[in-house]
Amino acid sequence: MIETVAATATSTASAAMKQSIGMNKDDFLKLFITQLQNQDPLNPMDSTEYISQLAQLTQVEQAYNTNSNLQNILSALNGSSALSAVSFVGNEITAAGNQVYLKDGEGAEVTLSLPKTAEQVTVNILDANGSVVRTLTIDGADAGDATLAWDGKDTSGTQLPSGAYTVAATGLDAAGTSFICTPYIRGTVTGVNFAGTSPVLVVGGLEVPFTDLLGVEGVM
Repeated sequence: MIETVAATATSTASAAMKQSIGMNKDDFLKLFITQLQNQDPLNPMDSTEYISQLAQLTQVEQAYNTNSNLQNILSALNGSSALSAVSFVGNEITAAGNQVYLKDGEGAEVTLSLPKTAEQVTVNILDANGSVVRTLTIDGADAGDATLAWDGKDTSGTQLPSGAYTVAATGLDAAGTSFICTPYIRGTVTGVNFAGTSPVLVVGGLEVPFTDLLGVEGVM
């Protein structure tokens, strides 16, 4: 198997080099042998320059081989990453992100991180246009994680359509000083999207890159 892959990589590199510079090592050797066969026996040519050029051409081919092998390694790593992504399906994850996904007819849970204890936390829900559609409050929240339920309705009580909404939250401490609270994504991985250059986890209707993961909890 390894020999087959190596042979394929070498063949690919040789073809790539021929396409790039019009000649590979085999072509050069054929040319060299043909010239030797047709040289004047009474005045043989000096092969030093040919040997030097052959050595240079071999170095170029080795560079192409190295590049092909690196491409094969990257492909293998991408395949491994894809398999790793699938293993997350069914697990609950926590990830950096300020969005929450609302499914039609259902509410959504907003998760926040508070840097310190707050007398009150104000949470604004914004639509795709950046307009505030609902404001929620939490009275008295300790430092750390805090969650609150959103029924999916706007300020007038109208049920909002399905989609991703942005969360912005601020806290107010006992001294009346305002501070920023950090929202993040929490939910169960329902699928994996392989459409891009690297797989991303699907949590509800949100896509979460691996680089945004903060924690993973297995579902028993």
